[in-house]
Amino acid sequence: MKNVGVLLSGCGVYDGSEIHEAVVTLLALERNGASTVCIAPDIPQHHVVNHLTGQPTDETRNVLVESARIARGEIMDITHVRTADLDALVIPGGFGAAKNLSDFAIKGKDAEVHPGVRRLITEMADAKKPIGALCISPAMLAKVLEDRHPQVTIGNELGTAEAIEAMGGGHAVCEADSIHVDTDNRLVTTPAYMIGTSICEVAAGIEKLVKKILEMA
Repeated sequence: MKNVGVLLSGCGVYDGSEIHEAVVTLLALERNGASTVCIAPDIPQHHVVNHLTGQPTDETRNVLVESARIARGEIMDITHVRTADLDALVIPGGFGAAKNLSDFAIKGKDAEVHPGVRRLITEMADAKKPIGALCISPAMLAKVLEDRHPQVTIGNELGTAEAIEAMGGGHAVCEADSIHVDTDNRLVTTPAYMIGTSICEVAAGIEKLVKKILEMA
């Protein structure tokens, strides 16, 4: 049985992991016979957004604690996760990937990535273990792996695609129900809700990504 890490960034599209993307990923992995390990850093969120109004609040929340909502409490602090324990890694999208796991939403091409996240992505790439990334999270791969010139997709959003290319990556236009594969770097990406308009459309791309990641693992 393949052991796949699922790296979460909170709970909710505007300040954490996109919940549909995370749940569809977990479902697809289980349906394809994989064992999952949910992972998140034990850090404060960049901010908390009221998902009813779309406005920031004065609350403070923790990324690991919020991610545990999606994982039903079964989650590991990224500090304790080792590449040797994983066959592959998948990173759902949501603004948490660009606000909590990195600051791409604020700094764009000059973004910094959380040290634990950078360490795990780098080690997985060094070990030639496949990494899947959904929605905005491929931008984080472009930053961490910039010296390897990764080829990824976030769909067709021009500004983000330009930032990816400015970080040394290559961007491929892709539909929400499809995937892009970087064979050299063993990366599989799908646009998901970057351009998707329905959970069915997004799920089709995620399911293809999961099958490809498991095939490569």
